[in-house]
Amino acid sequence: MTSKFRTTQISNPEFESDHLRFITIKTANLKGRGDICVFVPPGKDLKDIPLVILLHGVYGSSWAWPLNGGVHRTAQKMMLANEMAPMVIAMPSDGLWGDGSGYTAHHGLDFERWIVDDVPNAVMEHIEGVTEKSPRFIAGLSMGGYGALRLGIKYGARFRAVSAHSAMTHFDQMKLFVEEPIAELMAHGAINEGIWDLVQRAQGNLPPLRFDCGKQDQLLDYNRKLHAQLKTAGIPHVYEEFEGGHEWAYWQEHVKDSFRFFNAVGLK
Repeated sequence: MTSKFRTTQISNPEFESDHLRFITIKTANLKGRGDICVFVPPGKDLKDIPLVILLHGVYGSSWAWPLNGGVHRTAQKMMLANEMAPMVIAMPSDGLWGDGSGYTAHHGLDFERWIVDDVPNAVMEHIEGVTEKSPRFIAGLSMGGYGALRLGIKYGARFRAVSAHSAMTHFDQMKLFVEEPIAELMAHGAINEGIWDLVQRAQGNLPPLRFDCGKQDQLLDYNRKLHAQLKTAGIPHVYEEFEGGHEWAYWQEHVKDSFRFFNAVGLK
């Protein structure tokens, strides 16, 4: 297979653990290298295995979900209990710009195409069983929840389903978390848009959507507003609230809901 990237590296299986692998590629979208942590479930002869792209929040990187959230262990337990089909989980960095890239294009770097193009291509090159026929899903937390909703809606034909936890629902909510001025990002190409804006432009061509938020989360009112907008417009979706705040204990527990949703609606 001819690589789509100038350089690409994958971790040595001799030193890997917990079924986690690490890929580094050089891509024009980042004008440099990007990292992806990948959970590859044990098993033989897995063909067209589903691929979940799982996005981290501000301050994070490709190791955030597995090493702060233990998501790979959660997924493996659910697979063993037949709560979800085997799935490969790709956990990319956001591109490591500032406190968070927002998973969109700015400053001459395309953090959006990095996620929707480079990450699947890198995984298909290196992980046996992931192919063009593999169902794709996207999920994330906080800034990654915004990224998942935004990219999942904008590129709805590519994703079977979308899920988000504690999501920002508008780009300008980045100011709640990052030190870089939002005006600076916009001056360098970022688009200050909300999830509702994208839903309206999609004109009903949406993949199955779900999102949730903790009742003690600072983003709760924004999530409730998005839910109300979708409900008033008669747009099918799943919205849930649970006890908890903007914290790893919440995401560790409720990522299970994303996996169950993907298994239920995306693998029919």
